Amino acid sequence: MCPEQISQEIRALPGHGAGDGLRGQGSPLWSLAALAIAALVIGPILAVGWVALHPVENIWPHLMANAMPRYLANTGILAFGVGALSAAVGAGAAWLVVMYRFPGSRLLEWLLLAPLAIPAYVGAYALADFLDYSGPLQIALREAFGWQSARDYWFPAARSRSMAILVLAGALYPYVYLLARAAFRELSGGSYEVARALGAGPWAVFWRIGLPLARPAIAAGAAIAMMETVADFGVVDYFGIQTLTLGIFSTWLEAGNAGGAAQISLVMLATVGLLLALEKHGRRKARYHGSARQPRPVLRAPLKGARGWLATALCTAPFAFGFVLPVAVIGWHASANPESWFGPGLLRALWHTLAVCSIAAVLTVAAALALVYGTRLSGRNLPRRLLPLTTLGYAAPGAVLAVGILFPLAALDHRIADTWLALSGHDPGLLLTGSAAAVVLAYLVRFFAVAEGAVDGAFGRISPSLPMAARSLGRSASGALGAVYMPLMRGSVGSGLVLVFVDSVKELPATMLLRPFNFETLATRVHEKASLENLGDAAPAALLVMAVGLVAVALLARANLRSAP
Repeated sequence: MCPEQISQEIRALPGHGAGDGLRGQGSPLWSLAALAIAALVIGPILAVGWVALHPVENIWPHLMANAMPRYLANTGILAFGVGALSAAVGAGAAWLVVMYRFPGSRLLEWLLLAPLAIPAYVGAYALADFLDYSGPLQIALREAFGWQSARDYWFPAARSRSMAILVLAGALYPYVYLLARAAFRELSGGSYEVARALGAGPWAVFWRIGLPLARPAIAAGAAIAMMETVADFGVVDYFGIQTLTLGIFSTWLEAGNAGGAAQISLVMLATVGLLLALEKHGRRKARYHGSARQPRPVLRAPLKGARGWLATALCTAPFAFGFVLPVAVIGWHASANPESWFGPGLLRALWHTLAVCSIAAVLTVAAALALVYGTRLSGRNLPRRLLPLTTLGYAAPGAVLAVGILFPLAALDHRIADTWLALSGHDPGLLLTGSAAAVVLAYLVRFFAVAEGAVDGAFGRISPSLPMAARSLGRSASGALGAVYMPLMRGSVGSGLVLVFVDSVKELPATMLLRPFNFETLATRVHEKASLENLGDAAPAALLVMAVGLVAVALLARANLRSAP
C-alpha cells in the first residue's frame, strides 16, 4: 500500500496522539533537530521551484510550443488509462474474494498482492520479450498456422502506449485491490443479506451496496496508481513514450538545460498535486471508526460449477499477468544464461545496492524518530505544522527530487571546495555530488513518509503514563526514548527499515540521475542491460530486485492477515 495511505490509516488508529504527554518537557535541541530534519526533507521540493523560476536560459516558450503538449498528452493518457484499468481490475477482484467462495479463493486473496513485488519496468521488459516478433508467442503462432513472416498476419505492437498501460496497471492494481477489499469488509454482512432478501441479484448488490461503499477507496487507490504512473521512468523509456518524466531526462541530459528540466519538474509537481487533491476528495467521506457492536462478518456465498471456475479465472488473470509472466520470462532468461550470474559488475551492483539502501534505510528511520519525537516533545506549533509536509517527498517523482537535490548539493560542494582550496591550497573536488551521498539523500527524502508513518503510529500506541513515569524517576528525554519507547516500538521501527530498504532497491529515476560515474545498482543494471536488448544479463539483477520486493509483500500480507476479520 502507498505509504501516504498507510500513514493516514495509522494516524487514525485509536489512541494515536496519546504519546503527547511529554509535550514541552524536552530540550530545545529536540525542537531544533526536528526543524532541521523537516527542512532537509522539504528543501529539495522548494529548490525545484527556485531553479524553475530562475533559469539560466529560459526555454519555457520553446517547451510550451513544441514538447510540452506532447508530454502532457502522453502522461495524461497513461495516467487515466492506468487509473481506470487498475480500478476495474482491483475493485472487481476485491469484490469476488470478499463476497464469494470459489476454487482457490483463499489463496488468490493473497496472491493478488504479489505484483507489488515486481517493479513496473521489469514487467515491461518481460512483456516486450514475450510479445516481440522473436518472442515465444509469435514463434508459436507462426509454427501453428504456417505463417512465414510478419506480412502474413497482424499482431499488436509490443512497445506501444496501450501496452504500457497494461504493464503499469498490472503492477499497480493491488493499490486499488487493498483499499477496496477493506472497504467491502467494513459494512456489516447483514446489509448485504437484507439486499438479497429484498430481491437484489449479485449485480444489484454490487452496484447499489458495494460500489457506493467502496467508491472513496477505489478513487483513492486509482489516484495512487495514477501518481505512480506519472512518476514512472523505466516503462516509458523502454517503450519510447515521451512523458513528463522522460522530458526531464532529455532536457537535462541531452539538451543540457537544467532550468528547463526544473520547469518540467514543476509541471509534474502540479500534476501530482492535482492527483493528491483527487485522492483526498475521494476519501472525504471515509471514516475510520468501528461500530459500538461487533459487526456481523460477511458470509461468502459459494460459487459452484462454471461460475466458480470463471471467478477463479478472473482473479487468476491479473496475478498471472502481473507476477507469473514477469517471473517466468526473467527466470527463463536467467536459467538459459547461467554465466550471467557471474557476469562482470553484478556483484559490484549488488554490493552498491545493499550498502546504499541500508545506509538510506537507517538514516531515514533515525531521522523520522528524531523528527516525530522532537515534534511531540516540542510545545511549539511550527514543528507540528511542518510534520505533515515531510510526507510530500513520496508524492514527488524521483526525477523531480533529483533536480531539487543536485543543484543545492552542487552549490554546497563548490562552496566547500572553494573554502578548502583557500585554506589549504588543495582542491578536494566534488565531495557530495561526486559520491553516493546524493543518492542516499534522494532515498531519504523520497521514502521519508514510509518511516514517518511507521514511527508516528508506533508512538501513538504507547500510553503517555509510561514515559512520564520514566521522567519522574529522573530519566531525560533521550533516556525515556531509549528505555521506554524503543523496546515497545522495535517491531514498527524494524518494519519501517525493511520497507524503506525495499523501496530504495527498486527506485530507478533518482538513482539514474544522481549516481556517481560508473556506479551501478541492481535497478540501474537491469535498466541498462535491458535497454541494450540484453535481457539475459539483466535477468539475475531483476530476479534479485523481485526477491527483495517479495519481502515487502510478505510484510504487507502479514499485516493484513492480522487485521482481517
